[in-house]
Formats: sequence, structure tokens, C-alpha cells
Amino acid sequence: MTTTRVHLLSSVRMAHFVAHGSLRLDAVVPAETNAEAMEVFGAGVPPVPYGTPVAEAYPEGSFMRRLVDLPEVAGALHSLVGPDPNIDHHFVHVREPHEGRAQPLHADAIIDARTDAFDVQLMYYPQDVTLEMGGTLSVPGSHLRRTNESDTGRYQNLRGQHRLVCPAGTVVFLHHGLWHGGRRNDSDILRYMFKIRFNPTVRQRRLWDTSDLADPGVASELNTGFPWYEGATGRLELYNRVLLWRALTGDADFDLDHWVTRVSNRPQEMPA
Repeated sequence: MTTTRVHLLSSVRMAHFVAHGSLRLDAVVPAETNAEAMEVFGAGVPPVPYGTPVAEAYPEGSFMRRLVDLPEVAGALHSLVGPDPNIDHHFVHVREPHEGRAQPLHADAIIDARTDAFDVQLMYYPQDVTLEMGGTLSVPGSHLRRTNESDTGRYQNLRGQHRLVCPAGTVVFLHHGLWHGGRRNDSDILRYMFKIRFNPTVRQRRLWDTSDLADPGVASELNTGFPWYEGATGRLELYNRVLLWRALTGDADFDLDHWVTRVSNRPQEMPA
């Protein structure tokens, strides 16, 4: 996989990902590639062993390799997990017309207590996705509230949840902990979504274009609130974002409104 600095994410966009748990790239896959995808997904995509390097899972020239090597896709992926990630797994999700059921709200792994690293999931939509076709439901800002897979499945609707409607060729990157679920397809059209989960193989520190690291927009993004947050407990989401941003930047002093500084204050000097 190759990328150039011009396609790397900015610090503001990275902060958006840290706050929202997702990043959306609309219509970045060309129409001819989308048409090819419909044939590839219809024929089925064989699984690969967990932890397979991208170069081994997707040989040069293969459809999957050409997808992840698209400049905008490669730049975002490098910014999030770095060069040469491994493939955890991939899967073609198919929603039949008038299927009559939806996935429960879930995160895609057993409980994951990492605060300084994360996997990302690429979700690729080769067709226009209308509201009637279902799309993927997600809950912005839920990724750092750790749950175990489908523990959230009993929740039916949360304020501020997002139901994807997008043009063909859209790619969305999700933090592995984001709560999401495929919605019911009420249309007459078969709907495909292709998912790849990537594991980093390098430390996730300053992998993006950091030239705007001091931009006030960074703190603004990290301070984003969401309607489903509780008045008190919701502050823990800001706290956890600060911990993640410190890990990603190496800046141990970064804070938002003194949240982490005040509770990590452990002076070691004895009184005179």
C-alpha cells in the first residue's frame, strides 16, 4: 500500500474521528470499480486467516487491493492505523429485498479495553443507499463506551443516532468499538456492503498530516457532544477522548477543560 502526504488526514479530521468514532468519504470509489464490485460480491469473497498482511490477503492487481489502494482510501487508512496493517477479517454483508429484519445494535468484538490503540473497519457501499434500502445505523460517539458485542442489542433507538444514506462508492471508516447495526431493507433492490477490519502493526502515533495540530478546530472537534450523552456520565466520553488523543499525539499535557489533569494529579513531593 502506498500513499502521499496530500491524501493523509488533517489533525482536525483525526480529531473528528476520535470524537465521532467514524469518518465518511463520499463517492471516492469510481463508477467502473463499483460496477465491478457488484460482480465480485455476487460471486462471493473467500475468507482470509486472521492477521494476514494486506499484501498477502490482497495480491497486487486484485479487486480488493485496488480498492484499498485508492488514494483517498489509502491516505485515510494510513492516518488511522499506519502502513502495512493486517487484515483481521473481511465479509460481504448482503441485505435481501424486503428482508424483514435488522441487526441488533452491536460493536464488532468482545470487550476491548485498549485506550491507546484501536482497529478500524472499512465499510464500502458500491451502490447508492437510500433510506428505504436500510443502510447502516450507527451511534456517533459511542466507541469509547466499552461494551461486549451485542450488550446494546436491547436498545432500539437513541437520540442522535445516524442512519446511513449515501451515494455509490462511499467508504466509511469505523473505530472498532462504535455501536452500529445493519438496518432492514424495505426496497426491491439487493444491497451489498463490504467490510474489512484492519489491525495496526505500528504504534498509532502522529501517522497523519500534523501540520495543523495547533488548529483550534482540533479542540472544537474533541469537545463535540451528542444528544444521547447523559449530563454527568457523558463527561467520561470527553475524558476518554483526551486519553486517546494524548496517545495518538504523544502530548501528555493535552486536555479539555482540565478533565484529565485534575484527576491524574498525584504529587510525589513530601511536604516540608
